[in-house]
Amino acid sequence: MKTEIKYIELKSGYSDNGIAWIGLVSFSKSGKTIYFDGKSFQSLNGMGIKGNHFDLESGEEYWISGVKKDMSDRHKFGGGKIFVEKRILNDYLRTIGKTELPKSGYELTEINTEKPTERINELENSHLEKPEIDESIYTKTPKELTNSELELLIDELIQDEENARYNKGRRIIKKNRIELETELEKRN
Repeated sequence: MKTEIKYIELKSGYSDNGIAWIGLVSFSKSGKTIYFDGKSFQSLNGMGIKGNHFDLESGEEYWISGVKKDMSDRHKFGGGKIFVEKRILNDYLRTIGKTELPKSGYELTEINTEKPTERINELENSHLEKPEIDESIYTKTPKELTNSELELLIDELIQDEENARYNKGRRIIKKNRIELETELEKRN
């Protein structure tokens, strides 16, 4: 499994002052999932509010990047300690060209090295399990759908809208739901 030293900062609920680490992350076989401190992260593909990755279980946004040799990992207006994983201290010091960790702004810490692959696989597979329905309803236009198919899709969209993590996705789902509701109202 590929590993790399990264800077990781919690962004959800914080401006640029979230808890931050410099630690050894590992990647899934595909390279799409990053594991660190018992958590799993995936890219937001530019759709984040402040972060570039999100925790697959909590949905919280994080900033994950390579470490900077000049130690300017925190945003220039941010603050707070950066926790450095003990097991990578020597490698990190070599990267930044120092012989010891600065006393202010940094603290050594232990990290949970568990990779929650089973938990994450279970979580991702639970999203794939759908009730037995005719998949062709997803390719029909609203006018081609029966009333019961319209009602089923509206119910699914309401649930998807409630569970959507980001406003842009929520707006698209709402637009589709309203289109189906309008078609159903025309018929009644």
